[in-house]
Amino acid sequence: MAPRTDWNPVLRGEFIEDYWHELQDFVAAERSAGLVFPPDDEVFAALHLTPLATVKVVILGQDPYHGTGQAHGLCFSVRSGTPAPPSLRNIQRELVDDLGVAPPTTGDLTRWAGQGVLLLNTTLTVRAGQAGSHQGRGWERFTDQVIRAVSARNEPVVFVLWGAHARKKKALIDRRTHVVVESAHPSPLSAHNGFFGSRPFSRVNAALEARGREPVDWSLP
Repeated sequence: MAPRTDWNPVLRGEFIEDYWHELQDFVAAERSAGLVFPPDDEVFAALHLTPLATVKVVILGQDPYHGTGQAHGLCFSVRSGTPAPPSLRNIQRELVDDLGVAPPTTGDLTRWAGQGVLLLNTTLTVRAGQAGSHQGRGWERFTDQVIRAVSARNEPVVFVLWGAHARKKKALIDRRTHVVVESAHPSPLSAHNGFFGSRPFSRVNAALEARGREPVDWSLP
């Protein structure tokens, strides 16, 4: 399965590589053996909801959530009505502190995706209940190409890198054109070490406006 959007032309070279076929075989075998998240039709939701031509912000996550009913293909996001996991609760807290918006009543970040915020995990699937179980199987090679495709564009994009894993991707970003906003990860283990108070949402909007791009309405109804 591959994304059927304007991403396809810039990524289609990946779909003929050996690693891609091995990766798809691995994920299919995992689904045959047990639960894998997100569902098959939502693996590429980030690319379907945020076409390459519309990207103005990239937020990088690592793994999809591995609890039932949580992951739906957008990093840090959960379906409406699903309780927010700890990292997402901390993102919501920082959003309120940063912008003074009303406390979010949903953890569904689809509204951001529709405004050009690419919510990309670096690994796109996970075995139920086993964080990191699909890392190192090829997803990272594919999502690195996604990052490179955004970086290759001339229109300025703001990359939001939370935590050491995401910050390693700076090497893929052309910082002559694009802006990097980085801090500690919002997880409970690190949020107090530099995520809280980092004001990522206002910093992103300031960077966008300084480069003549529309800011993001970060409020969540």
